[in-house]
Amino acid sequence: MKKLLTMMVMGLMMASVMQAQDAPKLEVKPSGRILFDAAYLSSQNQKDELKSGVGIPDVRVGVGFTYGKWKAKVDMGYAYGKIGMKDVWLQYTFDQKNFLRGGYFIHQYGYQSCTSSSFKETMEEPQSNAAFNNDRMIGLMYEHKTKDFLATVSAVVETDAMKQTTDVTGSEGLGALTRLLWHPHTERGNIFHVGISGGIEGARYNSNEELKHKQFTLAANWPTRVAKIKAQQAVVDEAKTMYMFSPEVLFSKGRFAAVGQYFLNKVTRRNNLSAFNGSGAYVTLRGLLKGNGYVYTMNDGGIDTPDPGFMELVLQYNYTSLSDYRAGIYGGYLNDWTLGYDYYINKYMIWRVRASYTRVTNRAGFENNELYALETRLQVKF
Repeated sequence: MKKLLTMMVMGLMMASVMQAQDAPKLEVKPSGRILFDAAYLSSQNQKDELKSGVGIPDVRVGVGFTYGKWKAKVDMGYAYGKIGMKDVWLQYTFDQKNFLRGGYFIHQYGYQSCTSSSFKETMEEPQSNAAFNNDRMIGLMYEHKTKDFLATVSAVVETDAMKQTTDVTGSEGLGALTRLLWHPHTERGNIFHVGISGGIEGARYNSNEELKHKQFTLAANWPTRVAKIKAQQAVVDEAKTMYMFSPEVLFSKGRFAAVGQYFLNKVTRRNNLSAFNGSGAYVTLRGLLKGNGYVYTMNDGGIDTPDPGFMELVLQYNYTSLSDYRAGIYGGYLNDWTLGYDYYINKYMIWRVRASYTRVTNRAGFENNELYALETRLQVKF
């Protein structure tokens, strides 16, 4: 009997050890970033608002968790005296090709969704993306990828769902987004993909009861975070539904890369009012001064952050139209030319320099304006 008990105890101990070995391990990884910006700004108008200066426009502290097939991320941001929630999501990975993510994050729509705002090669995102794409939204996103294809589909609610309760917002505006990519070439220095994104959204919350879920506001800032001033803004009243469409193309060979994307957003309206149509596009050319080719990121469908020690020159042209005479809405026409230099100092630091010329015309209530900007940024990430 004693031998039997001893053998049973030893068996249970061995089983528990084996079970502990088979159980997944919880991995916790802190993360963060700090941006140090300086900008010289010279404008034709809005001189009292577009001032030169320095700033720390983004400080992030977060933590990521991995436990077997489960992943999670919580990210907080601080900028100019305000603390805000950034990414908060939970993800289940079915296999190497499929995952489902739920929470508050940037859903896949167009090329710019492959990188966060602080990792844009031109320092700031193209104004057309700012005007026609969404910031973070609460929702579910399913992603499927293969050797040659990437497909995502999202079900989302309006951005104010993260800021207000339903007794304030009323019924939340709903939407759906998708991004479809074909990427037959994904080798270092030999990249090609073509894709299309689409979406549909209901009108958004407004604190004015008469405008609640009857309005869309499409806007873009002047390309600097030292001064956060609107360059364009179209307020579409009596709005019902916004339809979104955006094709994209990416090509890279050797040390050269080119990206292009077009946007078309249409907002249908009540009371027989004409629909509002806004459009925009950008083209970005990138060339490595030091380095041996760009790398593709399969999960996000875009060029990954270049390796430590790499240097590049960047040239970008952006056009954004938020004026539609048929709808009687004049949010402005914007043209922007940007020349940039990026030095990826090491694994944790990036230095960027950006020179740009931006012109805005045909904006109701504002004179035509031009902005010359020279900016630099030291980015620390970990």
